[in-house]
Amino acid sequence: MKSISISIIIFGLLVLPTGYTLQDSKSEWTDLFNGEDLTGWNIHGTEKWYVDNGELVCESGPDKEYGYLATEKAFTDFELSVDFKQESNGNSGVFFRSSIEGVRITGWQAEVAPPGRDTGGIYESYGRGWLVRIPDEKEDILKMGEWNTMVIRVTDDQVTTWLNGEKMIELEDEKIGAATGVIALQIHDGGGIKVRWKNIKIRNL
Repeated sequence: MKSISISIIIFGLLVLPTGYTLQDSKSEWTDLFNGEDLTGWNIHGTEKWYVDNGELVCESGPDKEYGYLATEKAFTDFELSVDFKQESNGNSGVFFRSSIEGVRITGWQAEVAPPGRDTGGIYESYGRGWLVRIPDEKEDILKMGEWNTMVIRVTDDQVTTWLNGEKMIELEDEKIGAATGVIALQIHDGGGIKVRWKNIKIRNL
Protein backbone atom coordinates (compact mmCIF):
# COMPACT_ATOMS: atom_id res chain seq x y z
CA MET A 1 0.00 0.00 0.00
CA LYS A 2 2.81 2.42 0.84
CA SER A 3 4.45 2.08 -2.58
CA ILE A 4 1.10 2.65 -4.31
CA SER A 5 0.50 5.86 -2.35
CA ILE A 6 3.98 7.16 -3.24
CA SER A 7 3.33 6.52 -6.92
CA ILE A 8 0.07 8.44 -6.79
CA ILE A 9 1.70 11.41 -5.10
CA ILE A 10 4.45 11.49 -7.72
CA PHE A 11 1.78 12.00 -10.35
CA GLY A 12 0.36 14.83 -8.23
CA LEU A 13 -3.08 13.35 -7.74
CA LEU A 14 -4.69 11.66 -4.77
CA VAL A 15 -7.98 9.91 -5.49
CA LEU A 16 -10.25 9.59 -2.48
CA PRO A 17 -12.89 6.84 -2.11
CA THR A 18 -15.66 9.40 -2.68
CA GLY A 19 -14.42 10.29 -6.15
CA TYR A 20 -13.19 13.79 -5.23
CA THR A 21 -9.61 14.36 -6.41
CA LEU A 22 -7.17 16.59 -4.58
CA GLN A 23 -4.99 18.50 -7.01
CA ASP A 24 -1.34 18.78 -6.04
CA SER A 25 -0.46 22.20 -4.66
CA LYS A 26 2.28 23.72 -2.56
CA SER A 27 -0.30 25.89 -0.79
CA GLU A 28 -1.82 24.90 2.54
CA TRP A 29 -5.52 25.21 3.29
CA THR A 30 -6.42 28.56 4.88
CA ASP A 31 -9.56 29.29 6.90
CA LEU A 32 -11.69 32.05 5.37
CA PHE A 33 -14.05 31.99 8.36
CA ASN A 34 -12.58 32.06 11.88
CA GLY A 35 -15.67 30.72 13.66
CA GLU A 36 -15.91 33.83 15.84
CA ASP A 37 -16.77 36.88 13.74
CA LEU A 38 -16.86 38.22 10.18
CA THR A 39 -13.23 39.32 10.02
CA GLY A 40 -12.06 39.26 6.40
CA TRP A 41 -15.58 39.62 4.99
CA ASN A 42 -17.82 42.53 3.91
CA ILE A 43 -21.63 42.56 4.15
CA HIS A 44 -23.56 43.80 1.13
CA GLY A 45 -27.26 44.52 1.55
CA THR A 46 -29.60 44.50 4.53
CA GLU A 47 -30.05 40.75 5.01
CA LYS A 48 -28.66 39.05 8.11
CA TRP A 49 -25.16 37.59 8.51
CA TYR A 50 -24.02 36.48 11.95
CA VAL A 51 -22.07 33.85 13.89
CA ASP A 52 -23.89 31.30 16.03
CA ASN A 53 -22.16 28.50 17.92
CA GLY A 54 -19.08 28.74 15.71
CA GLU A 55 -21.12 28.64 12.50
CA LEU A 56 -21.80 31.38 9.96
CA VAL A 57 -25.50 31.98 9.42
CA CYS A 58 -27.22 33.80 6.57
CA GLU A 59 -30.86 34.64 7.07
CA SER A 60 -33.44 36.70 5.22
CA GLY A 61 -34.23 40.03 6.82
CA PRO A 62 -37.42 42.12 6.68
CA ASP A 63 -36.47 43.58 3.27
CA LYS A 64 -36.42 40.09 1.70
CA GLU A 65 -33.86 41.22 -0.86
CA TYR A 66 -30.60 39.80 -2.21
CA GLY A 67 -27.70 39.86 0.22
CA TYR A 68 -24.03 38.94 -0.02
CA LEU A 69 -21.08 38.31 2.25
CA ALA A 70 -17.92 38.86 0.22
CA THR A 71 -14.26 38.28 0.98
CA GLU A 72 -12.06 41.34 1.29
CA LYS A 73 -9.45 39.63 -0.87
CA ALA A 74 -9.69 38.56 -4.51
CA PHE A 75 -8.87 35.01 -5.60
CA THR A 76 -8.08 33.63 -9.04
CA ASP A 77 -6.94 29.98 -9.10
CA PHE A 78 -8.01 28.02 -6.04
CA GLU A 79 -9.82 25.13 -4.41
CA LEU A 80 -12.56 26.14 -1.98
CA SER A 81 -14.21 23.73 0.44
CA VAL A 82 -17.30 24.69 2.43
CA ASP A 83 -19.90 22.88 4.52
CA PHE A 84 -23.49 24.13 4.44
CA LYS A 85 -26.82 23.16 5.98
CA GLN A 86 -30.09 24.53 4.63
CA GLU A 87 -32.41 25.09 7.57
CA SER A 88 -35.09 26.91 5.60
CA ASN A 89 -35.58 27.16 1.83
CA GLY A 90 -31.81 27.18 1.22
CA ASN A 91 -31.71 29.27 -1.95
CA SER A 92 -28.15 30.54 -1.79
CA GLY A 93 -24.83 30.10 -3.57
CA VAL A 94 -21.08 30.61 -3.65
CA PHE A 95 -19.81 33.25 -6.08
CA PHE A 96 -16.23 33.29 -7.38
CA ARG A 97 -14.09 35.63 -9.48
CA SER A 98 -16.82 38.19 -8.94
CA SER A 99 -17.17 41.94 -8.45
CA ILE A 100 -19.86 43.51 -6.32
CA GLU A 101 -21.27 46.98 -5.85
CA GLY A 102 -24.12 47.33 -3.40
CA VAL A 103 -26.14 44.19 -4.07
CA ARG A 104 -25.33 43.99 -7.77
CA ILE A 105 -22.84 41.17 -8.29
CA THR A 106 -21.16 40.32 -11.57
CA GLY A 107 -19.54 36.92 -11.85
CA TRP A 108 -20.23 33.22 -11.43
CA GLN A 109 -22.12 31.26 -8.84
CA ALA A 110 -21.88 27.64 -7.77
CA GLU A 111 -25.53 27.10 -6.95
CA VAL A 112 -26.78 26.15 -3.49
CA ALA A 113 -30.52 25.58 -3.68
CA PRO A 114 -33.39 23.35 -2.52
CA PRO A 115 -33.69 19.83 -3.96
CA GLY A 116 -34.28 19.64 -7.71
CA ARG A 117 -32.73 23.04 -8.40
CA ASP A 118 -29.18 22.31 -9.58
CA THR A 119 -26.98 22.61 -6.50
CA GLY A 120 -23.42 22.51 -7.85
CA GLY A 121 -24.33 23.98 -11.23
CA ILE A 122 -22.81 27.25 -12.49
CA TYR A 123 -24.83 30.42 -13.10
CA GLU A 124 -23.51 33.71 -14.50
CA SER A 125 -25.02 36.73 -12.76
CA TYR A 126 -25.98 39.70 -14.96
CA GLY A 127 -24.74 37.78 -17.97
CA ARG A 128 -25.55 34.54 -19.76
CA GLY A 129 -27.52 32.93 -16.96
CA TRP A 130 -27.11 29.18 -16.56
CA LEU A 131 -23.83 27.95 -18.06
CA VAL A 132 -24.21 24.37 -16.90
CA ARG A 133 -26.85 22.58 -14.83
CA ILE A 134 -26.27 19.32 -13.00
CA PRO A 135 -27.56 16.02 -14.44
CA ASP A 136 -31.01 15.02 -13.18
CA GLU A 137 -29.66 11.78 -11.72
CA LYS A 138 -27.41 13.79 -9.36
CA GLU A 139 -30.20 15.81 -7.75
CA ASP A 140 -30.46 13.32 -4.86
CA ILE A 141 -26.83 13.93 -3.77
CA LEU A 142 -27.95 17.04 -1.86
CA LYS A 143 -29.04 16.28 1.71
CA MET A 144 -31.62 18.94 2.55
CA GLY A 145 -31.60 19.89 6.23
CA GLU A 146 -28.27 18.11 6.81
CA TRP A 147 -24.65 19.14 6.46
CA ASN A 148 -23.28 18.99 2.91
CA THR A 149 -19.75 19.62 1.65
CA MET A 150 -19.15 21.50 -1.58
CA VAL A 151 -15.75 21.81 -3.24
CA ILE A 152 -15.15 24.31 -6.04
CA ARG A 153 -11.96 24.21 -8.10
CA VAL A 154 -11.18 27.12 -10.42
CA THR A 155 -8.03 27.06 -12.55
CA ASP A 156 -7.53 29.25 -15.61
CA ASP A 157 -10.73 28.78 -17.66
CA GLN A 158 -11.85 25.56 -16.00
CA VAL A 159 -14.35 25.07 -13.15
CA THR A 160 -15.20 21.80 -11.41
CA THR A 161 -17.61 21.31 -8.51
CA TRP A 162 -18.17 18.41 -6.14
CA LEU A 163 -21.01 17.85 -3.69
CA ASN A 164 -20.52 15.35 -0.88
CA GLY A 165 -17.58 13.87 -2.76
CA GLU A 166 -19.41 13.41 -6.07
CA LYS A 167 -18.43 15.41 -9.14
CA MET A 168 -21.34 17.60 -10.22
CA ILE A 169 -20.06 19.58 -13.22
CA GLU A 170 -17.00 20.41 -15.31
CA LEU A 171 -16.92 23.63 -17.29
CA GLU A 172 -14.43 25.33 -19.59
CA ASP A 173 -15.20 28.98 -20.32
CA GLU A 174 -13.04 31.70 -21.85
CA LYS A 175 -14.83 34.53 -20.03
CA ILE A 176 -14.22 32.93 -16.62
CA GLY A 177 -10.59 32.39 -17.60
CA ALA A 178 -10.09 36.13 -18.10
CA ALA A 179 -11.57 37.13 -14.73
CA THR A 180 -10.52 37.48 -11.13
CA GLY A 181 -12.42 38.71 -8.08
CA VAL A 182 -13.89 38.01 -4.70
CA ILE A 183 -15.64 34.98 -3.26
CA ALA A 184 -19.14 35.72 -1.94
CA LEU A 185 -21.93 33.82 -0.24
CA GLN A 186 -25.46 34.75 -1.28
CA ILE A 187 -28.91 35.10 0.23
CA HIS A 188 -31.51 34.96 -2.56
CA ASP A 189 -34.37 37.41 -2.54
CA GLY A 190 -37.91 36.46 -1.60
CA GLY A 191 -37.48 35.88 2.13
CA GLY A 192 -37.72 32.76 4.26
CA ILE A 193 -34.09 31.67 3.73
CA LYS A 194 -31.73 30.40 6.40
CA VAL A 195 -28.46 28.59 5.70
CA ARG A 196 -25.60 27.65 8.02
CA TRP A 197 -21.98 27.52 6.86
CA LYS A 198 -18.78 26.20 8.45
CA ASN A 199 -15.31 24.90 7.56
CA ILE A 200 -14.85 27.51 4.82
CA LYS A 201 -11.33 26.82 3.57
CA ILE A 202 -9.30 27.81 0.52
CA ARG A 203 -5.94 27.08 -1.01
CA ASN A 204 -4.29 28.73 -3.98
CA LEU A 205 -3.42 26.60 -7.00
